[in-house]
Amino acid sequence: MRRRNNVARLFFLLLTTLFLAGAGFLNATAPVASSQSPAPAKPQSAPQSAPGASPGVPGNSAQNPDSTDNGIFVFRKQVEEVVLHATVIDDKQHIVTNLDKSDFSVFEDGHPQTITSFRHEDIPVAMCIVVDNSGSMREKRQKVNAAALNLVRSSNPDDEVCVVNFNDEYYLDQDFTSNIKKLKEGLERIEARGGTALYDAVTATAGHLKTDAKLEKKVIFVVTDGEDNESQETLEKAVQRLQGEGGPTVYSIGILEKEEHPKHAKRALQLMSERTGGIAFFPQTLDEVDAISRAVAHDIRSQYTIGYKPTTPKTQGGYRQVKVDARSHSRGKLTVRTKSGYYAGTEPASGAQ
Repeated sequence: MRRRNNVARLFFLLLTTLFLAGAGFLNATAPVASSQSPAPAKPQSAPQSAPGASPGVPGNSAQNPDSTDNGIFVFRKQVEEVVLHATVIDDKQHIVTNLDKSDFSVFEDGHPQTITSFRHEDIPVAMCIVVDNSGSMREKRQKVNAAALNLVRSSNPDDEVCVVNFNDEYYLDQDFTSNIKKLKEGLERIEARGGTALYDAVTATAGHLKTDAKLEKKVIFVVTDGEDNESQETLEKAVQRLQGEGGPTVYSIGILEKEEHPKHAKRALQLMSERTGGIAFFPQTLDEVDAISRAVAHDIRSQYTIGYKPTTPKTQGGYRQVKVDARSHSRGKLTVRTKSGYYAGTEPASGAQ
């Protein structure tokens, strides 16, 4: 994930080093910083960890299903366990939060699976806020930034949150923190210009979550107002990367009232969200974004965490379809929203150069 360079600071450091060397304060044989700074390269997706690895989890964590690190809940899982985060909705579109393990059934590729772990708690999440910074977003960023901060305020206080701004490139403008002031500063690094490299930004963010987030539950909250027109990654490849094992849930907001190709932009956000168990929102006005952000926070905090060991070993690789059913005699027909599938073992290769 690309971070913004501080050229002035590097130049000052260089001059200071040369001055001290000339004044005799430094040993003549000490290395001196090069006067040539490498040209910024096109940002790349964050490197992926080894298949089955849990970022930030000690090697013996497979023997400890649930534990706490420094007062923050970290969900430990067996290497062979698949973990699903599921939201249950009744026929009146109300979130259902009073179900037990016995109320759920899990299927992988149509075959019933045995649930090996079950929790219904407000588990802290690692969340990345990914915001369109293209020229068309210039007049919208103030309200979008306020809504993003209200999302954080409405979330679990132990969440770790990062900020990624993107136009034709993407920047990690604030790494994981729970400090509202730092997140606000990251969101306010606005350079509204250029095109929209949505797929590249989301793919790189998923990689950053996988390698750098300490918490098992991961979320991407993305806001954009247009169709991708700059990415090297295709939509299909981006979705595949998001569906890698342990991938994030994507919640997206498409402000598309003035978009020239709203169908294409809408389809992209729907695919990324629905395939990962999230929701895509398409508000009619910018004023709706704040209420949506709070609804997303409520959705995340109301989820069930369900684990199972697949009957087909994950070492066989390939894509696995997932379906979760829930039933309640008192709530009528229930709908479960979770990821529609995952790629076992090694993730699909990225198409980004």
